[in-house]
Amino acid sequence: MCAGRRAAPTADGCSASSGNAATGAAAAASGDGSNPSARPKLRRPRGPKRPPSGRSSAGSPATHPDNLSSGQALRLKRILAGCPELADLRRHISDFAKMMKNLEGHLLPRWIKAVEGSELPPLHSFARNLYKDFDAVTAGLTLPYSSGMVEGHVNRVKFLKRQGYGRAGFELLRRRVLLTP
Repeated sequence: MCAGRRAAPTADGCSASSGNAATGAAAAASGDGSNPSARPKLRRPRGPKRPPSGRSSAGSPATHPDNLSSGQALRLKRILAGCPELADLRRHISDFAKMMKNLEGHLLPRWIKAVEGSELPPLHSFARNLYKDFDAVTAGLTLPYSSGMVEGHVNRVKFLKRQGYGRAGFELLRRRVLLTP
């Protein structure tokens, strides 16, 4: 049986340090070179940088360039240089966002044709679904009207209803909806 576990074995298969394994470990930890059988600490070789993970780079292509920090913009530029499909996706997303922001619904057919000409199947599916209700989508991208206020009130009523679930009847819900600002 070998006495020391971490010391380098000699020709006979036993540790070069005889006796207590703890003293050998303490001498190896001191790093003063007094223990010739102690192994040097190994460092991981530094290779090329790993590519960014999907989680860390998922939101970057959809983020407006003005909202990115300089580090994020640089990382996004590296990612887009390495993946032309992602650069194409970013271009299509930004074009659609401009259409929404500037109420340019008349550009929707051109945008859909550009998407269908790209090599991005998920965007093809999105474009097909836009065609299913093309008039409503065009109106939503063109008209300045929004159903945001109505949706906000529906959300508030649902919240109040969840708060009173199992404790109150319709009369209390009605009062809370009418009296809560």
